[in-house]
Amino acid sequence: MASNSMNAGSWLCPNPGDRDRLLDMEHRLKPVRGVTMGVLAVALIICGPWVGWWTLAPLTVATLGFAIVDRGIEQAGRPELRIALAWVLSMVAISGAVAAAGGPNASTVTWLVLPVITLPARFGMRGLQAGAVFAATCMIVVTLGVNPHAVLHAPDRLFAPLALLLGITLLSIALMRSDLHHRSVAVIDPLTGMLNRAALATRTSELAQQAAIVKRPIGLVVGDLDHFKAVNDLHGHATGDAVLQEVAYRIRKHLRAFDLAYRLGGEEFLVIVPGASAQQAGDIAQTLCSAISASPAAGLSMTMSFGVAASPPGVFEFDEVFAQADLALYAAKAAGRNRVNRAGPQPARHF
Repeated sequence: MASNSMNAGSWLCPNPGDRDRLLDMEHRLKPVRGVTMGVLAVALIICGPWVGWWTLAPLTVATLGFAIVDRGIEQAGRPELRIALAWVLSMVAISGAVAAAGGPNASTVTWLVLPVITLPARFGMRGLQAGAVFAATCMIVVTLGVNPHAVLHAPDRLFAPLALLLGITLLSIALMRSDLHHRSVAVIDPLTGMLNRAALATRTSELAQQAAIVKRPIGLVVGDLDHFKAVNDLHGHATGDAVLQEVAYRIRKHLRAFDLAYRLGGEEFLVIVPGASAQQAGDIAQTLCSAISASPAAGLSMTMSFGVAASPPGVFEFDEVFAQADLALYAAKAAGRNRVNRAGPQPARHF
């Protein structure tokens, strides 16, 4: 089980669901990034007779670097650090190509704006601001640092790209705020901050593709609070909401950074554990079960029952595995609640 420091938010991913959004966008941006680097390489090849062929060297190094950085991002404790490193690497590579092409005399200085456009979808406001400052620094280094005399005689070679960067950053901030608002309304449960059912369909299809590639199982943990209806009936819905918020916090606190937690509705929660067998997912469920019952939630003693199932290595059919986990949950309820039952060839058993 990962440490609490690993489960906590980070400077780049401070809020619930930030890592899930980050990994989702990285999955979508990865092929586009490759195409973009290819376009830049073609442009440098075309411009080779004028700027020199060796400007391709930084992009070649960056391509190899991306292959290393991207490996294991899904399983990394803090994937945002790897993704941030890949972003910095792209900035350094483009800066190297611009410097090799002539610094302020090169028409490629504005290329340094390209990586900044990807920041809002992945890192939010903090990442965008830090990235914009880094990009501005790169612009200053590859212009004023490479050939200060050219900049002094033609300041527009520095200030025009900086103005473009500032404009892109300001527009990105406005668009990001609107996008995050509407996206959160669509896929984030407003009470607990967890992902909801709407976010589940896209992610499960991506996990099926991932499982087929890495040939690993995927575990599911379905949890349901015991006697939750009595909480609402006896103590009111405000207390019930406080209980759900506390339970959601404890679940997130005891999960690894790459485990995925969802509130399915009411008092039912789902945890997806990539790369985990039924036994491994069951160990995580047992930790959650103990964490819920260890101390009162919103002043009330609460327990939770869990059902666990896992897909075969390399094949992930969500509906089938979920049905198995749901049956195991039903068995846990029938056996007395406050326990973990695992689906399998033999009857589900208590850990």
